[in-house]
Amino acid sequence: MNFSIAGIGVSCGIAIGRISLLERGVPEVPSYTLAEDLVEAEIERFSQAVDTTIAQLRSVRERIPASAPADIAAFIDTHLLMLDDSALRKVPAETIRESCCNAEWALKLQRDALVGVFEEMDDPYLRTRKDDVIHVVNGILRSLQSPESGFPQSTAVMNDRIVVADDLTPADTILLHHQGIAALLTEYGGPLSHTAILARSLRIPMLVGVHGARQCLRNNDQVILDGHHGQLVVTDDADMLRQYRALQLQDQRHYASLDRLRNKSAASLDGVEVQLQANIELPGDIEMLEQAGAAGVGLFRTEFLFMNRSQMPDEDEQFEVYRSVVQALRGKPVTLRTLDLGADKTVDGSEASTTNPALGLRAIRLCLHDPDLFYPQLRAILRASVFGPVRLMVPMISTLVELRQVLRIIGMVKQELRQAGKAYDENIPIGAMIEVPSAALQSYHFAKELDFLSIGTNDLVQYTMAIDRVDDEVNYLYDPLNPAVLRLIYLTIRSGKRVGIPVAMCGEMAGDRRFTRLLMGMGLRELSMQATSCLDVKDMIRQTDCSLLSRPVRKILASADADEIDALLMAMNA
Repeated sequence: MNFSIAGIGVSCGIAIGRISLLERGVPEVPSYTLAEDLVEAEIERFSQAVDTTIAQLRSVRERIPASAPADIAAFIDTHLLMLDDSALRKVPAETIRESCCNAEWALKLQRDALVGVFEEMDDPYLRTRKDDVIHVVNGILRSLQSPESGFPQSTAVMNDRIVVADDLTPADTILLHHQGIAALLTEYGGPLSHTAILARSLRIPMLVGVHGARQCLRNNDQVILDGHHGQLVVTDDADMLRQYRALQLQDQRHYASLDRLRNKSAASLDGVEVQLQANIELPGDIEMLEQAGAAGVGLFRTEFLFMNRSQMPDEDEQFEVYRSVVQALRGKPVTLRTLDLGADKTVDGSEASTTNPALGLRAIRLCLHDPDLFYPQLRAILRASVFGPVRLMVPMISTLVELRQVLRIIGMVKQELRQAGKAYDENIPIGAMIEVPSAALQSYHFAKELDFLSIGTNDLVQYTMAIDRVDDEVNYLYDPLNPAVLRLIYLTIRSGKRVGIPVAMCGEMAGDRRFTRLLMGMGLRELSMQATSCLDVKDMIRQTDCSLLSRPVRKILASADADEIDALLMAMNA
């Protein structure tokens, strides 16, 4: 019997193999009260479980092949740092001591508290960091239950298997990759999770968000996983398998050829240059730029400095981090985005509430509301600008009033630095992210007051379509090709051209080669993406003749029919 299941393709490629159901699930969390004389022994049991989980992760890290992308070890290091953080090591121990409860329950209480903080964040990328908390806590819970149950066990049966699970951690993914699996499918998770990003880095075809998959799949089912189109096909049809094997071989040859492009220019067949840059969130991510052949950093997320701490970083701490990033790039440009956190925290670290955080006091609104948060960051970024080419970018601008208020504050900070005798680049470019419809519709007026614009498609699509892309119930509506989204993007690009300032794109759409020709035909010449996508996008650029794009792009922009747009895009990419 042949049938197909739809999911979200987060890592492209085609895999053909047989199903292995990974039955792990979420660990059961018992709750019981301890006698006082057993509390210290329970704390020791918890401490040993944390140590066991750390040892397991370190073992995984040692198995990462030397040829693997540089960002892979960073995922494991992130989890190791979390395991050593007081939020997961000390707080549960204190709960055990104060409440005389078992370790599993104390850990669950802390997990729920931490997840609640991340769920209040509005940036979808940051919000998915809650997955890391859940993954790490589940690892400790499994160690509490059985020291051997932390990770999938090595077995030859995993060779060329397509693993189906409820969810997977980055550590699980590395171990399964080491065991020779062909592809991954999970019932939960999203395209911005660490596991999805890791699968892309390792070029493991992967589908996520396939609810109920384990109810309709069986061990040893013959399947085709198509990461390009987000589809799993259960079939024994010889003709279909032969067709997909040919496509699989074509994919393998394509990816094998990408490394040769690392030092090549990102120029079209008719000589149109496109600047490809990388999005990063930690200083250590800079190592990935050379591997990716990126021309610089188009988006540096500064939020990591403000998270998981009771006090804000001061100006000098921020300056040292920004300066180190600028110097590490050795002359390549970096765009530093000002703080993009939501209404989950106030300046003093106390919690704030709002009916809908995504529409509340977030990003630049939060910074304008709390100058003590904004001024030190602006001073630090400006001071770092003398050490290399730096651009300052403001997120979530929605009105001209906000924009002018920001520019006035930047002018005041510059004056303060001059009076204090502190150097900065007087001509540092100032730009704004276009990520809400009101900003796109006013982009011409914004462009007249700024040095550059950058389209943040992750939020622009969400706000245009009124959906949350990490909500499994509605993320099927997340569509960068929606006619309304495309027209807002085109309007923004045209506004930049009219005024004569550059327009970039730094959302997920920029790193998907399916959209590269469309964006080039619209006039985009700056794209910033996950570093692992740079070579693939560069390959598409170098196969493109820009002079042939204007007519199909006009047809796409004129269409209101989703099927017609898909067909036109497919024809343009053929």
